[in-house]
Formats: sequence, C-alpha cells, structure tokens
Amino acid sequence: MTSFLLAHISDAHIGPLPKPMRRELMNKRFTGYVNWVRRAHIHDMKVLGAIVADARAMAPDHIAMTGDVINIGLPAEFPLARAWLETLGDPADVSFTPGNHDAYVRASMPFITQTFAPWCSNDGESHTRFPYLRLRGDVALIGLTSGVPTLPLLASGRVGLEQREALADMLDDAGRRGLMRVVMIHHPPTQDGAKFGRGLTDARQFEEIIARHGAELVIHGHNHRLQVKHIVGPGRRVPCVGVASASAVPGTPLHRAAYHLYRFERAGNGWKIDGRIRGTAPGGEHVTDLGPIAL
Repeated sequence: MTSFLLAHISDAHIGPLPKPMRRELMNKRFTGYVNWVRRAHIHDMKVLGAIVADARAMAPDHIAMTGDVINIGLPAEFPLARAWLETLGDPADVSFTPGNHDAYVRASMPFITQTFAPWCSNDGESHTRFPYLRLRGDVALIGLTSGVPTLPLLASGRVGLEQREALADMLDDAGRRGLMRVVMIHHPPTQDGAKFGRGLTDARQFEEIIARHGAELVIHGHNHRLQVKHIVGPGRRVPCVGVASASAVPGTPLHRAAYHLYRFERAGNGWKIDGRIRGTAPGGEHVTDLGPIAL
C-alpha cells in the first residue's frame, strides 16, 4: 500500500425530527426535544449534503463517521439515520461509532445494534461488536462506543473496562504487525477534552491504554469543532483530533460544518500522517479546503 485516504465525518444530527408521540417524551427525551426545537436551525441538511458530496468526490479509501446521527433517540429516527449512512457508501467502506445522542435513552440501545450493525462490526461478521477491528490494507480501524444513556442535561460518555481491555489487545496485535492504528470514538478521549458533564468519564483510563499500548491516531467528534490534543504514547505523542459537526450552519470558524481528510503513508518503520480540513466557506454551502491540521 503506497498511501491510504481516510475521510472523517461526525455529528450529522439528521433532521427534521420526526414528530414524537406523547408517551415517547416521558423521560429524558422531553428536555432533549425542547432543546432540539431551540437549536434545530443550527443543523442544516443542505449543508450536510454538500459535505457528503465533497467527501465522496475526494474518493477516500474509507469514511469514518463518529456518531450523533440521532437527536433524541426516537425509534422513528433510526431508519432515517440508516438511510443517511447508506449515502456515505457501502458499509464495507464506512465505519460508524455511536455517540451520546445515538444512545440518548436506555430504550435506544437495541436500536443501535439492530440499525448500525453493517457499519460497526468486525470483518466477516454481521452483528454489532465494540470494539470492532477492520483491516484495510495496512490500516487498522478500531471502533469504540462511548455512547451511554445519561441523566437529563448530561452528555457524558464511557468506554468501560471490557472495551478498554479489548482495545489494548487490538492495539498490541496491530502494533506488532506494523499497521497504521486509527482509533475511532465519539467523545474527546482526553481528560481535558470537554467541559464537565460532557466528557468521557473514564478518559484517564483511556489515556493510560494509549500511553502503554500506543496508536498512530485517535479521531472523535462531540464538541462540534476542530480540536487537537495529544497523549504521550510509547516513543511518540499520539494526536487526538476532533472534527466539527458536518451539518453546522455556516457561521464562526469554530462552528462551521467541516470534515477531515487524512492521508497515511509509510515513513521508515513508522507512518506519515497528513491531515486537512474541508468545510463550508463563510456565508454559503460551498465546501472548500480550509487548511492543514496541526498534528
């Protein structure tokens, strides 16, 4: 493999929201519905369509979608989200990791496994598994779920012991084989990655896994903006890069719809990673190059 091109998209927040039945709002969905009514204008499906069209025009070898295709976990939202994921490409060429909105309430959890299995399963399997490992040439794509049901007004996530232990084994095995290891997760995976009540509750333990076992790149969404942090791994710092919402209405540079393109190339015994931002130009839906990612 001479090079590999990965597109990273996140936080699509597919709309419009299906009209909920009264009984469906008798839990956390009520506050979520009120918040969605107030902020629905922030996410524009025409903008999202322009982002997806541009990403596909770049002909990436794979697309990573790191969660929040759902808004408040209504059953009627899941078929819409699945139909949208299908527009990204064949499930073999697209990987998905759930976010906090996808796992908005406990009742959402069965819909995640039923709906998204083709996009979040190991190679050769047909059922959802986390973490999952997909090998594409010399690239190991590892998908985690950090989406867990939380109390109202909280948007935190958790990986959990079982996933962390499996992640460590996957990183070790892929590292011994000299593969480019990309970890995909929704929540920022560092302790300083998000505000209180919005972060990964076991971020310290996640950092320890990366510090001991290594990775080449960690990508995430959740904060709806570009964010670059680092975890000191074995012999090098591991970049942890967050991407903007793919459906955000053009506005300030920190809240502008965008996606990331990464090109991986072998460099001696390691890997060279070039990342660029592509997003909406100010005042319109046109997607353009917004510059490099400082890794």
